[in-house]
Amino acid sequence: MVRYHPPQNLPPIEELPDSDDRPVDNELQIIVPTLLRVILNWLWADRKDWFFGVNMGIFHTTGDNPRVPIVPDALLSLGVEHTVQPFGRPSYIIWNENWIVPIFVLEYVSRTYGGEYDEKMETYARLGVLYYLIYNPQYHTRDRHEPFELYRLVEGEYVRQEGEPCWMPEIGLGIGREVGIYVNWEREWLYWYDQNGQRLLSPEERLEEERERVERERQRTKLERQRAEQERDRAERLAEQLRCLGIEPE
Repeated sequence: MVRYHPPQNLPPIEELPDSDDRPVDNELQIIVPTLLRVILNWLWADRKDWFFGVNMGIFHTTGDNPRVPIVPDALLSLGVEHTVQPFGRPSYIIWNENWIVPIFVLEYVSRTYGGEYDEKMETYARLGVLYYLIYNPQYHTRDRHEPFELYRLVEGEYVRQEGEPCWMPEIGLGIGREVGIYVNWEREWLYWYDQNGQRLLSPEERLEEERERVERERQRTKLERQRAEQERDRAERLAEQLRCLGIEPE
């Protein structure tokens, strides 16, 4: 985590916009990071020291104007309040977050190029974001890059990380891609992974897993009941055969 010494005369939260007034041109720019957030909400349900924002502006002091934010498709910050009452964060404002910058940002490259590989990368490096993920499943050929590129900040420069999923020890999670089902849509999604490279399930998948467990238990109970009934019938038939032979069963 990077902290800054506060400069003077920074604008208060009431004077900063909470929207850039530009619609995104790809619904997946919202859905993909939202899946990451809902998994974290389950995984870190007992933690109150993290925040994951989707399509939220970061106001900072490393640019020319602190009133102009940079807007990633997602950000993860550790060591901050999980919820700001009563209406949540309108934006992620560095000087209102004890000068803690996000530890992870995600950019989903869309049809309209947004400077993910140059201007934004320079800004995030200057800001001190430790991990920067560029997800470009549709336009990587156009941009001459790979669909999935995770960078780690090393001495002020981003160094691309090898392998996938990529483990991020400072976060305690890995990140990678896999085909799955979310919002009834089967496609490639970004997922969190544990240290052993096992994908962490979505809430939908956990619910389905629990349903399957309950169904297996129901079937097991049903089979045990059927076996008990069959054993009882066999014993009754044997007793009746013994009576027919004049033998009183014990």
